[in-house]
Amino acid sequence: MENTKLPVDNAALDAAYIENEPDEFITDMTDSHNGIDTADSCMKITLSVSADSDTSDAVGTRIDKFLSENLRDFSRSYLQTLIQDGNVTVNGKNVKSNYKLNAGDIIAIHVPEVKEQEIAAEDIPLDILYEDEDIIVVNKPKGMVVHPAAGHTSGTLVNALMYHCKDHLSGINGELRPGIVHRIDMNTTGVLVACKNDYAHRKIAEQLSVHSITRKYEAICYNAFREETGTVDAPIGRNPVDRKKMAIDKKNGRRAVTHYRVLENFKHFAHIECQLETGRTHQIRVHMASIGHPLLGDDTYTAAKPPYRLTGQTLHARVLGFIHPRTGQYVEFEAPLPDYFTKILADLQKKRH
Repeated sequence: MENTKLPVDNAALDAAYIENEPDEFITDMTDSHNGIDTADSCMKITLSVSADSDTSDAVGTRIDKFLSENLRDFSRSYLQTLIQDGNVTVNGKNVKSNYKLNAGDIIAIHVPEVKEQEIAAEDIPLDILYEDEDIIVVNKPKGMVVHPAAGHTSGTLVNALMYHCKDHLSGINGELRPGIVHRIDMNTTGVLVACKNDYAHRKIAEQLSVHSITRKYEAICYNAFREETGTVDAPIGRNPVDRKKMAIDKKNGRRAVTHYRVLENFKHFAHIECQLETGRTHQIRVHMASIGHPLLGDDTYTAAKPPYRLTGQTLHARVLGFIHPRTGQYVEFEAPLPDYFTKILADLQKKRH
C-alpha cells in the first residue's frame, strides 16, 4: 500500500484540554505570539499583530473575528461580550467589536475568573451508558466541554450532571468540577465516567494514577500504514513556543505510551484503534502526528485540509474499563461510533472500490 505523506504543521491553534489526567487543570490559554499572566483574579492574554503590513494576514481583520480564530477556547459571542464590557484593549484603548486591526497593534484581553457560584445545573440530555449509586458512565458528544472554564460556563457535561445527579457528585475536584475524575477533549467523543461520591472518586483516581484503566480509542488518521500494529513511546510536554499545544519533549516531557492497531487502510487514510498505557494531554493526537499520521480534522497538529466538514479531530473514546469502586469487579463500557465517524468510514470504503 502506498504510504503517501501529507504535511504536518504545528502552527495551528486550538483549545487545550487535559485528557485523562486526574490531577491537572489548565488555567491558561495562549498562542505563539502572546504573553500571559494568571497571577491576579483574571487571566490576561496579550496578542500582537505583525508590524509588517505586507506579510500580516491580520491587518484589516475585525478584532472579534481575529480573536475567535486565535483563541478557540472561547466562543465569538463570549469574546464580543469581553470587548463590550471593556475587557479587551488595543494599544491600551478600548475598542468595539468591529474595530479593524492595524500593523503593530498590541491586543490585551482580560478574562474574568469563573466564579464557582456561577455554575448552574442545566437540563441537558445525557447519553447514559450505565449508572448506579457510585458512578455514572456517559457517551460524551462532540463539541461538549467536560467542565466549566473561562468562556464555557454553561452547556458543559458538569452542568448536565448537576441537573441529573443533583447533589450526588463527588466534591474532590471542587465546585467547578463535581464528579469529574478524568477528561476528554471537547471535540473528542465517547465514553467517560463520573463519580457520585468521594469514595468512588478516590478508587477510580487510584487506578488512573497507576495506569491500570483500559482506554481504547478509534480514530481516522492521514496516510496508510505499512505495519499492522505499533507502539509510540515518546514523552510529551508543553510546546515551548505555543503552550496551548503539546509536543514530543524527550528532555522534560512526561512518559507517554500509545499502542495502535490498524483496523483498515485506505489510499490516503487509515482507521485505527489506539490503546493508552498513559494518559497525557492530547496524547493520541501528538503521538500519531509525530509518526506522520495526524488525525483527520485535527488542525492543531496538521495543516492538511480534510475532505470532509469537520469540527476538530476524528477521535472517539470507544472503550473504558476499570475495577468498580464498590463491587471490586472489573467492568467495561463501550460507546458506539458517532454518526459522523461511520459516515466518513463508509465514504472511504466506497471510494476504495
